[in-house]
Amino acid sequence: MKSATDIPGASAWTQELYDHLVSHVDNERDVLVAYQELAETTDSPAFAYLARLILDDERRHHAMLHDLAETIRGNAELSPDPLPIPDLAMFRADREKILEQTEWYLDVEREDQKMLAKLRKDLRDVRDTTIWELIVRLIQHDNEKHRMILEFVRDRAKKPM
Repeated sequence: MKSATDIPGASAWTQELYDHLVSHVDNERDVLVAYQELAETTDSPAFAYLARLILDDERRHHAMLHDLAETIRGNAELSPDPLPIPDLAMFRADREKILEQTEWYLDVEREDQKMLAKLRKDLRDVRDTTIWELIVRLIQHDNEKHRMILEFVRDRAKKPM
């Protein structure tokens, strides 16, 4: 059975992956709307703030999955146009600069993590009466994500071309 999103010449695996991503992106629209409505209608400013944080993440995830689907489609169609998510080889052209900067950014993220750990400890007394400690934990989580990205880049840039 053909879907409305068939990719001419795509393998069954590629088509299935693409269809899964497109379906997920379509289904997530309802979640985005629900978070938006919740953030706008709650009487709790703290809850509205946190709902907006989640909404921002969900919007970014939505965009990333859309980009992934379009990249899969572009690869399958052998499109000459730039893909939303470029191949790893694209940053190897500037390999030495990327490696140098990546190490610097990793150091910055490590130092930031130390500062955030201290701040989180300082906020211990208000963790049951404010969302401050949660905000610091979320930033720590983002820093871990940044390190994961930077380590991925560093490790791939070090590989022979």
